[in-house]
Amino acid sequence: MRPSTVAVRAGCNRSQFGEHAEGLFLTSSFVFSSAAEAAARFAGEAEGFVYSRFGNPTVAIFEERLAALEGGERAIATASGMAAVLAVAMTFLRAGDRVVAGQELFGATIQLFSNVLARFGVETVFADPTDLPTFEAVLERTRPRLVFIETPTNPLTGIVDLTAVAERTRAIEALLVVDNCFATPVLQQPLKLGADLVIHSATKYLDGQGRVLGGAVVGAAALLEEVYRFLRVAGPSLSPFNAWVLLKGLETLPVRMAAHCQHAERVASFLAAHPRVVQVRYPGLPSHPHHARAHQQMRGFGGIIAFEVAGGRTAAWQVIDSVRLFSITANLGDAKSTITHPATTTHGRLSPEVRAAMGVGEGLIRLSIGLEDPDDLCDDLAAALACLAR
Repeated sequence: MRPSTVAVRAGCNRSQFGEHAEGLFLTSSFVFSSAAEAAARFAGEAEGFVYSRFGNPTVAIFEERLAALEGGERAIATASGMAAVLAVAMTFLRAGDRVVAGQELFGATIQLFSNVLARFGVETVFADPTDLPTFEAVLERTRPRLVFIETPTNPLTGIVDLTAVAERTRAIEALLVVDNCFATPVLQQPLKLGADLVIHSATKYLDGQGRVLGGAVVGAAALLEEVYRFLRVAGPSLSPFNAWVLLKGLETLPVRMAAHCQHAERVASFLAAHPRVVQVRYPGLPSHPHHARAHQQMRGFGGIIAFEVAGGRTAAWQVIDSVRLFSITANLGDAKSTITHPATTTHGRLSPEVRAAMGVGEGLIRLSIGLEDPDDLCDDLAAALACLAR
């Protein structure tokens, strides 16, 4: 089935009542017909649910549908995107292991690898995966257990050649984990390009309306069974209600992503021609350093734009404070367009030296383009940028 059909129809498991919409099972536990049945389910010898921390019908439908969209054998849902990253790290890493991570990542992901996992004896080396020869040299030198990258990257929308990185990761027998949050499975399927696992912050585009938190790990059944064992014990689980909301989000994901891409291309073109804008980073623009790679690897360029204004933080804040339609928030992937200053929000806890190495300057602004009329968004940005001339 094609993505739009999968997004609506995959995982439509009905109860005995034959409901058309997916059922919402708000229960903490499940009742057994006998002590023997309870023992069999707890031992994994019989199918069925036991406790919603590690299995719930509504959550299972969300997992099945997302796995189908990503082209994976199985998905495990988590309480948030960061819970998904943590679950993968705690499942596959041990003291003494090394990680090679992309140098441009979500700030909390960098904090997790640099600070939290480091306390348990896991070393992380950051390198630029868009510079393939350098990245390959780091892989050969460090021989990591796990490679973690984003593409497009946050916030500068860098595009990683997934097929090439997967080949080199496979050669050193490491696991390749790809955060597919910005692209979603509608625009990019990393598993088909060689990744072992895909990470999602379902909070973003998979929901699409800024309502709930959620995350997921998708991949081969054997790897996901190991993640499931960690989730069962540690409990960073997705709630049934949030899973139900996310299911409703998945139904409209292909339609929304088409609109996000179309609107973002319009806004990015406007910004690229504006005299007050120093630089625009959007994969759909020919000026983007990885435009050809994005065109080859993705089915659309996404809804995230990064642009820089002269004048550093003062000028960036002035623009942000002058918009009227954009919501000033660090969330993204929403029907409502958002605007944020990465250097003081999403990446604010990183050192100035790390931000500089990533290219996150004080004049950088990140936009998540929503579903409003793009001409209205351009008008709003034009009025905000006009304040810099005063």
